[in-house]
Amino acid sequence: MRTRWQRFKQSYMLYSFLRDPVALTSFIILAILVFSAFGAPIVAPHDPYDPTTIEIMDAQIAPAWSEGGSSKFLLGTDAQGRDMLSTMLYGMRVSLLIGVGAVCLQAFIGIIVGLLSGYVRRLDNILMRIADVQLSFSTYMIAIFIGAIVQTAFGVAGYDRVAVPLLIAIIGLAEWPQYARTVRASVLAERKKEYVEAARIIGLSRIRIMWRHILPNTLSPVLVISTVQVANAIMSEAALSFLGLGMPVTKPSLGSLITAGFEYIFSGSWWITIFPGILLVGLILVINLLGDWVRDFLNPKLYKG
Repeated sequence: MRTRWQRFKQSYMLYSFLRDPVALTSFIILAILVFSAFGAPIVAPHDPYDPTTIEIMDAQIAPAWSEGGSSKFLLGTDAQGRDMLSTMLYGMRVSLLIGVGAVCLQAFIGIIVGLLSGYVRRLDNILMRIADVQLSFSTYMIAIFIGAIVQTAFGVAGYDRVAVPLLIAIIGLAEWPQYARTVRASVLAERKKEYVEAARIIGLSRIRIMWRHILPNTLSPVLVISTVQVANAIMSEAALSFLGLGMPVTKPSLGSLITAGFEYIFSGSWWITIFPGILLVGLILVINLLGDWVRDFLNPKLYKG
């Protein structure tokens, strides 16, 4: 009997993936970025969270290849004297944590609401109207409202401690209707099929039918949405940081790094904003390219092999 690994190696999915140069290249780049981000304490040449290693006299040093650059700081330093390469790696880790965490929260809420709405008909109108109301509020509006309350209640120092879980909650609570509507549509199609009728006849409970039988058949569109939503969540965090509602300067993310260096871009210290911006664009691009491949592969009408 073949093991799961053997079946995976012989699967059409792996065969197709290895023969798609765009998807394969995107995956390799993403794997390198993720490893560099979460291995930042090992990979990064400096620790931007350790104030004993930061010297304010090193502020705004140009990249190593530019005039006035130093080989000690390959991509230069920011306005606080932190090594840009190290700060970007640590910042990318924060951005990825927020993006993945927010998508997990979105998926959890959206899947539950979508299952209940699609299968329990008397709840459909109520839950979908709640989703419609939620969609009428933008992520930024929710962030301004919740962020102002938290900063007032806990102060700036308290906000620094809860910034990551707060952004995960804000972005997750703002975007769950995307999952709810998709899952609901899939459940409405699945609930009329023979296997669901058979499960009802043998006396299985609604919860068991929803979670053990219907949900596995709705996961393909959820997977496609998730790949796109991770990129969207990272961009939302960057936008919130640019508006001053995201990560604080003491705990950098890619968004807060771009914001922190924006005021210096026309004074000659262009690298403080440009390098984090390039990294953010590259990260979003490879995630979206992988998401496009997953979408095309799981949709037989689109995928041509």
